[in-house]
Amino acid sequence: MTAGDEVVTERELDAQVTSWTAPGTAPLVPEVILLLADDIHRTWSETDEAAPPFWAFAWAGGQALARCVLDRPELVVGKKVLDLASGSGIVGIAALQAGASSVVASDHDARARVATARNAALNGVTVEVVGDLMTGEGPELDVDVILAGDVFYEQPMARQMLEFLDEATGVGIEVYVGDPGREYLPRRRVSALASYDVPDTTDLEGRSVTPTTVHRLI
Repeated sequence: MTAGDEVVTERELDAQVTSWTAPGTAPLVPEVILLLADDIHRTWSETDEAAPPFWAFAWAGGQALARCVLDRPELVVGKKVLDLASGSGIVGIAALQAGASSVVASDHDARARVATARNAALNGVTVEVVGDLMTGEGPELDVDVILAGDVFYEQPMARQMLEFLDEATGVGIEVYVGDPGREYLPRRRVSALASYDVPDTTDLEGRSVTPTTVHRLI
């Protein structure tokens, strides 16, 4: 865990997450309590440029995917779930509330991992939090379903993500993604499952309402 060249302890990471956030809920998913940035612009400016605080916000893709599993628990009930690029952990927490048997949350950002663990505790659920599974920082994959919220916003990440998800679907794992129309969504490889209008997204998306779709990777 580093910030620049300086080692950051777990206690320091926890203090940073606490100082930059306050408990709240996402507009589309009031069932899940999250530590959210109380001032988006201040939080963004105070964190490392190399590790933007994606975990401190409820992104449209994650909100839609969380809403979808709560509305359609049959997608996850009784199943082992991976919340990939988990950010705040909203999707994995929603999956547990919907009846998933277990959730592993994977993220490359150490602060995201701390935030996910804190958010899970706030909601009275247990999430196994690991490093970046796409680069081998976590345990061997043993899940039935992968949930990925808003992961196709940059080309390099989208390419790596699709390779990982292709391997998963190749061994029979169901993959669902929440996406608000990002440029690098593999549109020919997905089938729309549900659509939502996510409100109050002006600060993050530049528009008050963001239409967002949950897709199944095919």
